[in-house]
Amino acid sequence: MKKFVAFSAIFAFLASCGSSDKGELVGVKGKKWHPEQPYGMTLVPGGSFIMGKSDDDLANVQDAPTKTVTVRSFYMDETEITNSEYRQFVEWVKDSTIRVRLAILADEVGGGGAAGTGGGGGGKGGSISDFAFNDQDPAKMTPYDKYMYENYYSVGTGDDPYAGRKLNHKVKLHTDTAKYPDEYYTEVMDSMYLPAAEAYNGLRTIDVNKLQFRYTWMDIQAAAKAKKGKRSEFIKTEKVGVYPDTTSWIKDFAYSYNEPMHNDYFWHQAYSEYPVVGVTWKQAKAFCAWRTLNKNAYIKKKKGRDLINTFRLPTEAEWEYAARGGLESGTYPWGGPYAKNDRGCFLANFKPNRGDYAADQALYTVEAKSFEPNGYNLYNMAGNVSEWTDSSYDAAAYEYVSTMNPTVGDLKNMRKVVRGGSWKDVAYYLQVSTRDFEYADTARSYIGFRTVQDYMGMNVTGKAPKR
Repeated sequence: MKKFVAFSAIFAFLASCGSSDKGELVGVKGKKWHPEQPYGMTLVPGGSFIMGKSDDDLANVQDAPTKTVTVRSFYMDETEITNSEYRQFVEWVKDSTIRVRLAILADEVGGGGAAGTGGGGGGKGGSISDFAFNDQDPAKMTPYDKYMYENYYSVGTGDDPYAGRKLNHKVKLHTDTAKYPDEYYTEVMDSMYLPAAEAYNGLRTIDVNKLQFRYTWMDIQAAAKAKKGKRSEFIKTEKVGVYPDTTSWIKDFAYSYNEPMHNDYFWHQAYSEYPVVGVTWKQAKAFCAWRTLNKNAYIKKKKGRDLINTFRLPTEAEWEYAARGGLESGTYPWGGPYAKNDRGCFLANFKPNRGDYAADQALYTVEAKSFEPNGYNLYNMAGNVSEWTDSSYDAAAYEYVSTMNPTVGDLKNMRKVVRGGSWKDVAYYLQVSTRDFEYADTARSYIGFRTVQDYMGMNVTGKAPKR
């Protein structure tokens, strides 16, 4: 072993003699870095601000004393995540779920039975065999893919025997029942819908309970604090149903007729640009994981680029800093102290008067890009829908959190901070310093979210000198 190490060291030294660094310390160059601004996001330059109530705490909650803190630079969605954007997530999960089921059945029936031994459709969706896993043919594998298949993917994991298997995304799925290629395909598609006995008006709908998104993440906080332990002990697996709870429109309001919102708000094109609601904190976290995965999958195909930072929910401090839009000690994102402009027009979507939801010309939500943006070009940081943050709620948090990127990341605390107020709230909840919370597994018709992404680099802050 010693001879091998010595030989390796000598070989490495001799190999370096032929390099172009001329023996100088020139560093290691990695892939090209493209500091691109994520689509639909705006840069919030980091800096310090006074977090907490700068006005009288009229509700006397006393959970937001003033505290000077500093946050790093980050990108933030200009608007709340819309129904259209969230539907992209749901459609991706539905597509993947169907393809997995087709591939598994193709595996079980030996490539789709008589019609599926390669024929039927010539790889164009003519039989279930065309939807088989893409790693079926060892002759077409690279040495790396073959090794990974034989040692990992072919055996899967304890809770997922098909983990790592590659799906065939090149073949188009058939949604028209008249074009279903064979009985096996029909069987899979039928399993995705509610039973015929539960259909009415001649319509069968997708069983949304089948739309599950699975992802993994690492609890870095716990890993950093642990004195020992394997890395695998800190890797968490989440499985989340992704479809919004449309019944929240009815459950949130007793003795109220909101059936049209339950029936149409999420899926109908008329509401595509409105903020998604009825999503839990856990679903919002799953969306962030999917958005990261979706973008990195595109980058991997292009090659030669570093992967992006993860999309995530903002911390409570980041949200408040962004909502203030660069204004020091303002009551609202536009400053204040009033919720109307000099022409008497409301500056946000909320409930101005008792029982009068329409005084601001909106009965429920408004389109995500409505009203004027704040100083960071962020829309509806007050009103429209309240927004999930990544932070857990503790009434005494401001007393003990750090003054640098403060947050409460207590996974055991199911109370998560929501900010900004909504279409059904009074003006107090629109104030940038007002804190509120909801339980992580609860969906509401007035809570949505927007995502953030860390800015790479250190030279952009709100305190930078003007040139």
